[in-house]
Amino acid sequence: MVALAQTDVETLFHRLDQATLLLQQQLSTSYLDALIEVGDDLIDGGQVRVEEGRPDVTATAELTKLYQGIQPLLVDAETTRRGLQLALLKDIETDAIDANHQLTPDSIGFLVTYLANQLMRQTQMSVLDPAVGTGNLLTTVINQLSQVDDVQIQGFGVDNDDSMLAMANVMSTLQHRDIQLFHQDALDPLVMPKMDLVVSDLPVGYYPRDDQATHFKTAAQQGHSYVHHLLLEQSINQLVAGGWGIFLVPSQLFTSNEAPSLVSWIQSQAHLQGILNLPSELFQNKQAQKAILLLQKHGGSAKQAGQVLLGEFPSLKDAQAVADFTNQIDEWVVTNVSQ
Repeated sequence: MVALAQTDVETLFHRLDQATLLLQQQLSTSYLDALIEVGDDLIDGGQVRVEEGRPDVTATAELTKLYQGIQPLLVDAETTRRGLQLALLKDIETDAIDANHQLTPDSIGFLVTYLANQLMRQTQMSVLDPAVGTGNLLTTVINQLSQVDDVQIQGFGVDNDDSMLAMANVMSTLQHRDIQLFHQDALDPLVMPKMDLVVSDLPVGYYPRDDQATHFKTAAQQGHSYVHHLLLEQSINQLVAGGWGIFLVPSQLFTSNEAPSLVSWIQSQAHLQGILNLPSELFQNKQAQKAILLLQKHGGSAKQAGQVLLGEFPSLKDAQAVADFTNQIDEWVVTNVSQ
């Protein structure tokens, strides 16, 4: 029997995993914290940092050898991202990760980037993810948009979880992506320029800071406000005139008790250009199903599409159906979107 050769992504993951498990044992820490430490060592050129005799001499030598095997695999941004992503997927199994901080699957990330590619026709642009997490979705989008010749992209990410943000720094730095990261509540004032594009897999649930929520028009009249409503408002406020927001939201977004006020706010600030349900096969149950929401901020050359883009992506296992569906989206862009 002939053994199948490993891809660079698989090789990278296995070496990252070996290094992470070794450091995890040496430092008595979580898998994620050990992975961040590995990433920081690699950013420092493969220099193993030793504090209070840990890792010990034997482990340091083994890590140095592993890093020497990892460095040549970090030359391509997508290989790097996907190798790190596999390590993060293992972390989800190893550590108890909050549902709002779990990775956006590549299948969904690529649909978001496909839409961004169709809607954005600029040689210079800024992109924000206000719930950046580990940076996987943001770097997926930037990597794909950067494949177009001479496109320069400045990324921005916000998260209030220092571990997630540290991982996002590893993700962006090892991929050589120009991304500024901000450790803060994304609903506090954002000190950054206005954005051309916002992409985000929005956390879903109630926002605990009722005092802060009152600054937003999408705040609930009584009780806690929905954090995904508030983040939609914050994101649109942060866009340039005519800028786009591409958001992953609950597919039942417009059926809650707070939906009328959300719709009213959207109509006052943005054009609701589309909402596309993602394939139900990607979710464990109907309640967990998500959709891609397309909003374009008022102003500039933006105008309401003659026909709002509605529908549901077909099964991603049916290549012909997906191709037919994306052709329809391409035609909608040509007909309805001002470039």
